[in-house]
Amino acid sequence: MAAELGHVTVVFAGQSESWAKWIDHQIRAAGRATTLVRWNPLRRPPTPDALTDLLSAPGRILLVIDDWYERLGHGRFEAWADVLRQVLPAHRDRIAAVSITAQPMPEAVIALAPVELRGLRPEVARSRVLECAGIPAPGTLVALSRGPRFPDDPPEVWQAPRRNRRFIGRSELLEKVYGAFSAAGRDGAAVALLGPGGFGKTQLALEYVHRFAGEYDIVWWVTAAQRVTARQQFAELATPLGVPDGGDLSATIKAVRRELDGTARPWLLVLDGATGDPERLLDIVPQGHGHVLVTTHRTEWGAHAAETITVPAFERRESVAFVRRRADRLTDDEAARLAEAVEDMPLLLDQMAAWLDQTPTASVGDYIRDIGEGRPDRFGVVQSGGYPRFEVAWAKLVNTLREGFEPAWKLLNLLACFSPDVVPVRLLQTARHGDLPPDLAELVAEPSSWNSALRKLSEITSMRIEYEQSPRLDTQTVSTLRMHRLFHRFVRSIQSPDDLAYYSAAARKVLVSADPRDSSSAGNWSRYAELIPHLEPSGALGSAEDEVRELVLNCSEYPRRRGEDHAGWWLSRQGVENWRAAFGDTDRSVLVAVHQLANMLRRTGRYREAEEVGRENLRRLIEAGDTRPIELIRAKDGLGGTLMALGRYTEARTLFEEAAASAAAELGGENVPRTLTIRSNLAVAVGLQGRYTESLALHRRIFEARVELLGGKNAATLNSALHTAWMLRLLGQYREALQIQGHNSRVHSQILDRNHSQTVRAEHNLALCSRRVGDLQFAHAMMRGVREKLLRRWGMLHPETLMVSCDYAMLLRQMGLGTEARELAESTAAQYASQLGDGHPYAIGARDNVAIVMRDMGEKRAALEL
Repeated sequence: MAAELGHVTVVFAGQSESWAKWIDHQIRAAGRATTLVRWNPLRRPPTPDALTDLLSAPGRILLVIDDWYERLGHGRFEAWADVLRQVLPAHRDRIAAVSITAQPMPEAVIALAPVELRGLRPEVARSRVLECAGIPAPGTLVALSRGPRFPDDPPEVWQAPRRNRRFIGRSELLEKVYGAFSAAGRDGAAVALLGPGGFGKTQLALEYVHRFAGEYDIVWWVTAAQRVTARQQFAELATPLGVPDGGDLSATIKAVRRELDGTARPWLLVLDGATGDPERLLDIVPQGHGHVLVTTHRTEWGAHAAETITVPAFERRESVAFVRRRADRLTDDEAARLAEAVEDMPLLLDQMAAWLDQTPTASVGDYIRDIGEGRPDRFGVVQSGGYPRFEVAWAKLVNTLREGFEPAWKLLNLLACFSPDVVPVRLLQTARHGDLPPDLAELVAEPSSWNSALRKLSEITSMRIEYEQSPRLDTQTVSTLRMHRLFHRFVRSIQSPDDLAYYSAAARKVLVSADPRDSSSAGNWSRYAELIPHLEPSGALGSAEDEVRELVLNCSEYPRRRGEDHAGWWLSRQGVENWRAAFGDTDRSVLVAVHQLANMLRRTGRYREAEEVGRENLRRLIEAGDTRPIELIRAKDGLGGTLMALGRYTEARTLFEEAAASAAAELGGENVPRTLTIRSNLAVAVGLQGRYTESLALHRRIFEARVELLGGKNAATLNSALHTAWMLRLLGQYREALQIQGHNSRVHSQILDRNHSQTVRAEHNLALCSRRVGDLQFAHAMMRGVREKLLRRWGMLHPETLMVSCDYAMLLRQMGLGTEARELAESTAAQYASQLGDGHPYAIGARDNVAIVMRDMGEKRAALEL
């Protein structure tokens, strides 16, 4: 009996899991045995037996009271309230309750005098829990393993949408997710929530995040529908983790991953709406001891997840409870009929119940019958043939807005011209005068009307609103809306051509107003990452307006500066394809886009495509005859870079010399920044021709000019110092090269971050210099680290990786690791030949490396033949 008296059973509903675990931990730390019992009144019949069975546990019972009763619907609530009134009085001596809700409670629960825990300091809450459990305050606590965090304290690092207070059901799915993560133990795991759009995958993930937040120190939510947005949002985790952002996005992502891989703090990463190829997102999926939760309709995620959990439509009882909570004027039978009409699809249930709640005079029976007949044309909507029942439901919804809430209807039309994942409401409020249509401009300018329209949209369409602190610290303003992609697609499909053109034009003006017009500044990068997803839905990519084309060019420059070459290639290609036919070959926007396209092709190793684009561009400029000199300079410089990569050094040098001479004449001399950049390219080409002394002299002069013009810590100045040390090494002046490169590498790490691409090149040269002075161990450690960085970032086939692999193979040979050296030399030579052809200087050099290793291993005849 003593053991039973010392035992405490903690009873809770699923949504209060974090509180229950914290309470359980406090009681166990006080030396008492406990049992955690999850009690779901939605799944149990409201009978005295169901509650009596629950109260049969030994010892004291502590009820955790949250707002579970709000989720039941009126009829079920009254039934459970009656059961509580019948059963609880007989157990008053062994039942206590704590409250974690601010909502009114049933009378039978109030009679238990539940103790409020919210809003208290942890030590006060703990004292109240022990008192309710009948435990005298202990002098010392039993030592337990790391306990859960106090639920009112957020994780140390937190970024996630607000909790959906209307969430209901899905207990088994949530337990599956939790069980999959728990089964992984310290190894970490990824879980994919798989299902069609509108089935509640995002809401399930969001509920998991909030329900189990106490399990994690780091929680980070990433909108993953578009790769550029996902990578930027993941990289933003660097700041709260204390990871430096050196400017190169890939390097920052690697640094964040490395931090998560190595930390002992439990973390959760959510990739929401991962609609693309999983391979495009794997670089932001850490491999450490944390948890990754993915929402997707792509079955391919199953290959990358420890468990794939299919998210079905609601069970009928969940549908009924959800609808009754959303629109309490419906009976259980009406809620069930509505659920049947929309096939228990959570998105539609949410929207349709909201519509019925907002239109109290509408006949529920007629509404359900209209949906069942699938006739959206009755409400002014042309049926697409895809989902007629869904379309008629949405047709009713938009018709209600159009006829009864015109400002909200017009706002919806505008919002549909942005990306649905994060609709930038904040940008509408900061738009220039004249950007928005007059009626919407008035709406935005009047806070009460603006908030009313947003609230109406949220209520009727179930858009998710996110808030941020306003300049007035006592208020919050709406920062973003999240529109479901299915509903976004529907709204776009019913817009007339005139409406689409009208509202798209306004959306483009808003984006232009938000353009910082300086992609070189790191402070603007998050803004450009925010703008890029909206370019396509707003029609900006095909726009003929000058300021919109400038916006697109600025956005395409952002991924180049962040090392996002594929995104930069896609945007610049869109510009070329959309503008060339309309504006001609020599239009400034077309020329800039072509230059960017060739640059992105070259940076991704697609040299022959880059050459074709560059040659065609230069030819068209020369034939035009009236081209601005700066355009010819840019074209020659870009083509020279491509030819240099292809091993055509003489032609590349000629182009650089012509471009440098023209730049000096047109731009104000040899020592202006643009001319210095071209002269630096020329110096590299001269060095590749084997004219090391001439190249060194050029690099020294450029370095001195940049120090005077830009200072010693500018990235361009550091690059010149790197090239100077490189040439000194090739000339055999190893000690001087090592001295310069050692200092240069340290400053690179301080200014540009250890993972920046230019810093990696500096470390590569430092390893080569160290090798030449005989410090093989340091050279080996440095070179191996450089190669590993490049492999993680770019893969084996990237030009930088291949170059370092060649040098690393020769270092392994010098250290006596012949077998390892040969394997690496052979694989690198094969990749060079495949990518550049057998006759490319790099391919020839790589084959020579193989021959040298073969000779060392005694295969002299085979080496000679090679």
